[in-house]
Amino acid sequence: MRILLTGCAGFIGFHTAQELLRRGDEVVGLDNVSSYYDPSLKEARLGQLNGEGNFTFVRGNILDRETVKKCMRGCDRVCHLAALAGVRYSFEHPEEYVSTNINGFFGMIDEARLQKIGGFVYASSSSVYGGNAAGHPAKESDRTDNQVSLYGMTKKDNELMAHVFHNLYGIPVTGLRFFTVYGPFGRPDMALFLFTDAILRGRPIRIFGEGKMQRDFTYIDDIVSGIVASVDKNYPEEIFNLGCGRKEELMEYVATVEKACGREAKKEFLPMQPGDVRVTSADISHAKEKLGFSPKTMIRDGVPKFVKWYREYYDL
Repeated sequence: MRILLTGCAGFIGFHTAQELLRRGDEVVGLDNVSSYYDPSLKEARLGQLNGEGNFTFVRGNILDRETVKKCMRGCDRVCHLAALAGVRYSFEHPEEYVSTNINGFFGMIDEARLQKIGGFVYASSSSVYGGNAAGHPAKESDRTDNQVSLYGMTKKDNELMAHVFHNLYGIPVTGLRFFTVYGPFGRPDMALFLFTDAILRGRPIRIFGEGKMQRDFTYIDDIVSGIVASVDKNYPEEIFNLGCGRKEELMEYVATVEKACGREAKKEFLPMQPGDVRVTSADISHAKEKLGFSPKTMIRDGVPKFVKWYREYYDL
C-alpha cells in the first residue's frame, strides 16, 4: 500500500514507518520537525528513514491544507500520528494544542473524505479516560467525559470527530488509545528518558505522586504491531486500547531503570502534578480479539533496550 504517515519524525511515527517500509509498503512521511523537544533527535530518526527507497519525506505542517492535499494524493491509507503530545506542556500552550490537535485533525480527516481515502487510522491516548480512570483496567466502553487535561480533551475531540465523519461520509476510522509508550529513540520528556539521563549523569530523578503511581508501560514494538494491524484490518469504525495489559508500580519501574543503568538513583519525591492520574491500566481484550494484538515485551526486557540505545546514541 501507499500510506501517508504524519508525525513520521516522532517517536511512534518513526518506528511505525520503519515497520511499514520493512514489509514493503510505500510511505509518504509528513512532519514539521517542531521544536517541542530537541529537533536533532527527530533529524536522527529521519536520517535512518531517508535511506529507504520506498520512503518520501515532506517537511510540512498538517495545518497547511495544500501540503496535506499533495501528500495524500494517490494514497491508500492515512495513518495520522502527528500531534502535540504530553499533558504538562498543554497547560502552558493551550492554543497550540487546539490548533494542531483539533484543527489539524479536522484538516486531515476532511481531506481524506474529499480524496476518498480507503482508511483512516489515528492516534488517540489513554488520557481520554481522565478523571474516570480507576483502579480497574480501562475498557473502550468506559466513560470518557471527565477530562483532566487539555491534551486529553483534544484527543477525545478527535474520537468524536472521527465518529461523525464515519457516520456522515462512511470513512473507515480506527482510533488507538496508547498507554505510556517507551523504547529506543523515545521522547526526552517521558519518564524513562528523564530517569536514564539523570541517573547516568549523576543528577537526582524527580518522582511525582510520591512514587505511588501505577502505569501500563508499553514497549514500542508492541505498539507498532497494533498500529499496523489496524491499518490492515481497516474496520469501519473502531477504538482500541493499545497497552501492555498490566500495570506496574512506578517504583518498580525506577528499580528496573537503576538496574539497567548499573547504579542507584538519587531520588526527589514530589506531589502529583495537575492533569495527572494515579493509575493507568488497559483492558486489551478488544484489541486481542479484533487485531490479534499480543504484547510481548515486559519492562524487565524493554527498559534495558532503551538504556543500551541511550548509551550508544549519546556515547556514554
